[in-house]
Amino acid sequence: MSRYLIPAQEARAEITVVNSRFIASAAPAFSVDEARAFIQRIRTEFPDASHHVPCFLVGHGASVTAHCSDAGEPSGTAGRPALAVLQGSGLGDAVVVVTRYFGGTKLGTGGLVRAYSDAVRAVLAVLPRAVKIPTATLMAALPYSFFEPVRLLIASHRGELLDQDFGADVTVSVRFRLEDVDGFQDALRELTRGTVQAEVVETQPDTIFPVTDADAA
Repeated sequence: MSRYLIPAQEARAEITVVNSRFIASAAPAFSVDEARAFIQRIRTEFPDASHHVPCFLVGHGASVTAHCSDAGEPSGTAGRPALAVLQGSGLGDAVVVVTRYFGGTKLGTGGLVRAYSDAVRAVLAVLPRAVKIPTATLMAALPYSFFEPVRLLIASHRGELLDQDFGADVTVSVRFRLEDVDGFQDALRELTRGTVQAEVVETQPDTIFPVTDADAA
């Protein structure tokens, strides 16, 4: 299965170049329709802006749909530089819109290329990453004495604690990458000497799962 990084959620960054504001907005987009809907939403959010320069990548690698537009800027100064930065990020299923408020001073061809490129770099620098992978959700009932050790065990196996209910026991719901489930189950049995078992209650083939800096490296 092909695995690649995608945006985990929407993000925004702003830079100023010679009094012009460049606001870069990024989001996940798993279809061309989703990408176009996001582009339209940004246009609606900033209706008085001078330009809204879009670019997106739907898919990844050989099976990617790429699009960009100069949106009224001089040909080749906005859309293509923005798309080139997005392509160089290694992300797939991503859409970026750079909204410009003209500051009264023309930037020239080279200045525009640098400004739109830098705006995309700025939003990518703050954009959280995720992967779209198979996952499993597990549920377990724990004695209170095991809650903290199991919580640490979940974290060490890259699990995401979804819910915890404090009743007679502590009932936890946890989501793991499918590849980590067996390792967690083995470690849980060892930790609790077989007294606690986690039940798989759901599997999903395509879950957006946040990644750490180490995962993204």
